[in-house]
Order: sequence, then C-alpha cells, then structure tokens
Amino acid sequence: MIRSARGPMVWLVPLAVIVLAAVLIGVVIVNQGPSEDGANAQGSDSQSESGSSGDSDSSGESGSGDDIDLSFVEHRVEGDDSAAGDVDAPVTLVMFSDYQCPYCATWNEETLPTMMEYVEKGDLRIEMRDLAVFGEESERAARAAYAAGLQDKYWEFHNAMFKGGKHPAKSELDDDSLVSTAKDLGLDPTKFKGDMNSVEAHDEFDAVAQEGSSLGVASTPSFIIGGKPLVGAQPTKEFVSAVDDALAEAEG
Repeated sequence: MIRSARGPMVWLVPLAVIVLAAVLIGVVIVNQGPSEDGANAQGSDSQSESGSSGDSDSSGESGSGDDIDLSFVEHRVEGDDSAAGDVDAPVTLVMFSDYQCPYCATWNEETLPTMMEYVEKGDLRIEMRDLAVFGEESERAARAAYAAGLQDKYWEFHNAMFKGGKHPAKSELDDDSLVSTAKDLGLDPTKFKGDMNSVEAHDEFDAVAQEGSSLGVASTPSFIIGGKPLVGAQPTKEFVSAVDDALAEAEG
C-alpha cells in the first residue's frame, strides 16, 4: 500500500472544520451506536433504523454542509489499496468507518454495492478511513485491514469483517482471529501478523485518527461526498442523490 499523501494540518480550513463538526455533533447521540458487547445486541435495531429502505431522522441535517467544500479531505493517491475507483474520478466519497460499528456494517451491506456501480462506471472513487471509535479492538482491526492491503486484499478483508451486514464481536478482533480471517482469504499469515503490528501500521492508523479528529468526526459512519458532509447510514437513495448531485456539479 502507498501511504496517503498528507500535507501539514494547517490546510484544514477553520470554517469548514467548524461547520463539519457542527453537523457531526448534531447526530452523535443518534448515530454513536452501542459500545462493546452492547453493539452486538443492538446491531439489528440500528440496521432497521438506518437501512436503505427506511427513513432517517438525521437525513435533514446532512444537507447543512451545502455551502462548504471539504474536497481537500480527498487523498486521491495512486495505488492506495484502501480506495476503490479511478484516482481522477469526477466524484470522491470519503468514509470514516469502524469495524465494530453496526451502522457501518449496515451501510456496507445495503449501500456499498450501489456505490460500487458508480465506481465501475468510472464516476466515483471511494476512500476508506478506518477509525477506532469503539476502542482498541477497532484499532487492531484497522491495522489488520492495512496489513491486508499490503497483500492487495484490503477490500476482501474489509468485506469479510462486515459479512452479511454484521460487525464482528469484540472477541473476534484479537490477533489470532484476525490472522485466521486473513488466512481464509489466502493471505500469508506470518507476513500479515507482522504487518498488522508493525510501526508502519500504527503510524498509518494514527495519521487517519488525527485526520478524523481534526475534522470533528465523533461518530461512524461519516461521509464526505464531492466535498459535502453526510452523516450516518442514511437510506441508499440519499447516497445516490448525493453522488448524482456531485456528478452534475462536476460536469458543470
């Protein structure tokens, strides 16, 4: 994996950060999700509340970023294994995610396939940012995804973590379980474990965490589509609308 190019933090536009933080804070309580074992118990409820076929109470708030441009968050680095789509695609979707987040699992199952249709047409690029809102197990999973990317299996590993629209239990995010998943995907388990616990993996995770913190990302999933913020696992139609609007704007 080629590490994403990141300029000094001074490029974070203060006004844009304040506005995005306000958008995010407005839905933190609704979208924070359960912690630890409680996340498993409430996973099905979160899916029904935020799934592609239902309405979302926070959908109205997601449009409050219409007057700002957060496109500077896009990395657009060639060879970034945690990204899907052409580096010069007209629209980029940046997703801040957590492998213990039930809302993220819902989005991955219900909305990602539709977004990938845009990717396949060359209209969209998806860039993942793996955070640890739920603690050290999430960080370990994020580093594991990074390690999988070094063997060109980031997306296979990512999807395995969210198989069937469910997130893994906390007990399934220890080193042995993650290595077992990697082995099932055909990765070299010895290299995978070494890469997962390497200084480079920790540095990569810390850089993503700093970026999310600087933007005010306090809950997952959070998105930036064509430079505009959208928070939560909104219905799929909301993402289709956001991408279509961004495409129309890009085409002038």
